[in-house]
Amino acid sequence: MKPAQLTRTAVAISLVVGAALIVVSVLLMPDFSGGHRERLEAIAAAQGTATISALSFTASQLFLAVGLVGVAHLVRSRVPLLATLGGVLAVLGTFGHAVYGGVNVLMLAMAQDLAALDAHAAVLARGEGGIGIPFMAAGLLGTVLGFILLGVAVWRGGLGPRWVGPAMLVWVVVEFVGSGFSQWAGYASGALYAVIFGALAHAVWQSSISHWQTAAEVGVDTGSRSERVGV
Repeated sequence: MKPAQLTRTAVAISLVVGAALIVVSVLLMPDFSGGHRERLEAIAAAQGTATISALSFTASQLFLAVGLVGVAHLVRSRVPLLATLGGVLAVLGTFGHAVYGGVNVLMLAMAQDLAALDAHAAVLARGEGGIGIPFMAAGLLGTVLGFILLGVAVWRGGLGPRWVGPAMLVWVVVEFVGSGFSQWAGYASGALYAVIFGALAHAVWQSSISHWQTAAEVGVDTGSRSERVGV
């Protein structure tokens, strides 16, 4: 497999795997509606599924970063500014979420020590109220703004079905506004997320290999063809 084909395949697979891991994480996530103490108790009550949820969420960020950068690369020739800014912000969002994913993994260990529940809850509160704020802000703002800009870039760049770009904007509203009013909005968000990333993965898979070739690779291919025809 040539490097360009490998890159295209890696991006398409990353989009599918990243979205699948996010959906698994959301479906298995314990009830985090209360404070830190209640969250730790919820994790302790469902240690197995909570572990899968936390690890899936953390691992998904690597795949999402690769996939979204690939999408930005694919539409960059048509909408360079939107694609670049959207890609940078999307990666910033995955970075912030990956840091918070580390906190979720740490909470798994804390939930195994309920005798020190109050102390653990106090540590989490200090972390989220201090040094953790920039990372949490990066995760939230990077995801929201990055998804909006990439959604517009995908729509204007004509990547995939015409509904994919607008659907990305709708997802932002459903996920960050609707989920605050209804639990069902969270399920709708997960379903829409999976559909969007599936469509993006298919568009990447069907894209011309020339979009993924470097200038050096294009020169090598041109030279090889010239040699074969005796030019």
